[in-house]
Amino acid sequence: MTIGYLTDDLTLFRETCIFPEAMPRQVTSLFYDNLRLVDADKLRRLVRTGAYEGRTGGLARGKLQANVVIVPRRFAGDFHQFCLRNPKACPLVGVSRAGSPLLPALGDIDIRTDAPQYNIYQFGEVIRQRTDIIDLWRDDFAAFALGSALTVEAALVEKGVKLRSIGCGKALPKFRTKIMTRGAGPFGGEMVVSMRPIRGCDVDKVRALTARFPLAHGSPVHVGDPSIIGVRDLMAPDWGDAVEIMEGEVPVFWASSLTAQDALARAELAISITVSPGHMLITDVDAKADAVTFRV
Repeated sequence: MTIGYLTDDLTLFRETCIFPEAMPRQVTSLFYDNLRLVDADKLRRLVRTGAYEGRTGGLARGKLQANVVIVPRRFAGDFHQFCLRNPKACPLVGVSRAGSPLLPALGDIDIRTDAPQYNIYQFGEVIRQRTDIIDLWRDDFAAFALGSALTVEAALVEKGVKLRSIGCGKALPKFRTKIMTRGAGPFGGEMVVSMRPIRGCDVDKVRALTARFPLAHGSPVHVGDPSIIGVRDLMAPDWGDAVEIMEGEVPVFWASSLTAQDALARAELAISITVSPGHMLITDVDAKADAVTFRV
């Protein structure tokens, strides 16, 4: 199975992306290995045409992946301040003009179509999921892009770090902590973190590697005993799938841009939109860009 075949035959591509569980294990593995070779622009075009609706972990190596939050313009100033006050959890990498679905600073991007899946919120509750939001877009919407930790997965794997939760399998477990954010207007609450089990011998390497990606949450906020940050049960995540800590591993926690989605739900706006967890927007921004060289 080759990339050319995958991109030419969109029917097969759609079927294998949406229903990978129906494929033999060796074919599924080959499919994801090939998909990781697709560059950011081509991957976005596959998403835009509906040919790929899956998770983005491990894809578009070397490019920044981004969470997306869309709110009515009257709340845009407060949400912008919330991100600026909580840069570890909400590293702001792009802001659209009110009413515009484009994010030209991040690439040839139409925010209405270029993420694999969206969550639609009404008064803080997810009421449905969509693969595009063209018919929901309004002239008073403003879109915010926040760097995602999924950006670093390919780099970690390349350096020999074993990540059991990436690819076509489980979604990263995420937990609400007792670490409070700095609120702005209706937006506030606790920090949300993602957790990866990391071999003890790799922890220092992982700290150093992830610190090179400041717009993807950078280095971990905590390593080890989860109760210190208010996480009671690693097998009962607030979002995502539980991942068992195996012998020789330790839980490592990173700030998550799901902090913004949780704050959005708490604000109970009449309507707001985000990308679904794990289904990030692929950008053209270098994964190692920082707040000095890349300004919103």
